Amino acid sequence: MLGPVPHAAMPRKTHLDTLALITLLACCALWGLNQVASKIALAEVPPLWQAGLRSLCAAVLLLGWCGWRGIKLFERDGSLGGGLLAGSLFGLEFACIFAGLQFTTASRMIVFIYLAPFVVALGMPFISKAERLQPRQTVGLLLAFGAVAWAFAEGFGQSDAPPRQWLGDTLGVLAALFWGGTTLAIRATKLSGLSGEKTLFYQLCVSGVALSLGALLLGEPFPTSLSPRISAMMAFQIVVITFASYLLWFRLMRQYPATILASFTLLTPLFGLLAGALLLGEPVTLRLVVALVGVAAGIVLVNRR
Repeated sequence: MLGPVPHAAMPRKTHLDTLALITLLACCALWGLNQVASKIALAEVPPLWQAGLRSLCAAVLLLGWCGWRGIKLFERDGSLGGGLLAGSLFGLEFACIFAGLQFTTASRMIVFIYLAPFVVALGMPFISKAERLQPRQTVGLLLAFGAVAWAFAEGFGQSDAPPRQWLGDTLGVLAALFWGGTTLAIRATKLSGLSGEKTLFYQLCVSGVALSLGALLLGEPFPTSLSPRISAMMAFQIVVITFASYLLWFRLMRQYPATILASFTLLTPLFGLLAGALLLGEPVTLRLVVALVGVAAGIVLVNRR
C-alpha cells in the first residue's frame, strides 16, 4: 500500500477507474464475508464488545502502521471536530445495528441499512454541486436498491415476526442515516483533506471507546477465553476488515465521488448471501441471481459517463 499522498497531489476524479473498481469490489466482497464472520463470532463475543474490540484493536494496528510509514496522526490541523463527529456517527451506526437485531430479522435489518446510499445521494448536493445526481443516475440508484430489496424480500413475509419488530426496523433506518451521515461528515469537514489513515484513526478510536463503554453499561460479559475458530473470526474482522478494507475505503473517498462509491456498497449484502451459501450452506436462489444482475445494471447507470 502506498504511503500518504498530499491532498493537492490527489485530484478528485469524476468516475471510477479500473483500479478503483477492483478495489471497491474487493471491499464489498470482504464486507459480505464479514457478515458471516460476525455471525459466527457472536457465539462467544457479545455484539457491542465485538464491535468495540475490533475497532480498538484495529486502531492499535493502524497506529503501528502509521509509525512505520511516518504518517503523522497527532499534529494540529483543525480536524478534531470533524473526527469526533465522524467517529461518533460510526459508533452509533453499529450500536443501532446490533441493538436492532434483537427485535427484527437480519434480512429486514440489512435492507434498511442499505438505505445509506440514498442518504449520501440526497446530502451530497448540499456539500458538492459537482456531485448532483442526474436523472439517469437516480434511476440507476433506484434500480440497484430495488434489486437488493427484492433479494431480501422473503424476510418481509414471515408470519412469526417478533412483537417489537417495528423497533428493530426503526433502528435499522437510524443505522442507515448514521452510515450515510458518516460519509457526508467526512466529505464536508477537514477530514476530506486528510490522509485516509488519520480519518480512519479518528473513527476507530472514538467508536471503539464508545462501543466498549456501551457494552459495560449494558452489562455484556467480557469475552475472556475464545476458541481457535472464534479467534480466527475476530482476527479476520480486525486485520482484514476494520484495518485494511476500511483504510482502502477512506482512500477511495478522497479521490472519487461519494455517491458513486455509495452505490457500489449495495453489492455488499448480495456478497453476504453468496458467502452464506458457500460457508454456511445457505441456498443460492434464482431471486439472488436476478438481483445481482439488477444491482450490476443499476451501478452501470450510476457510473456511466
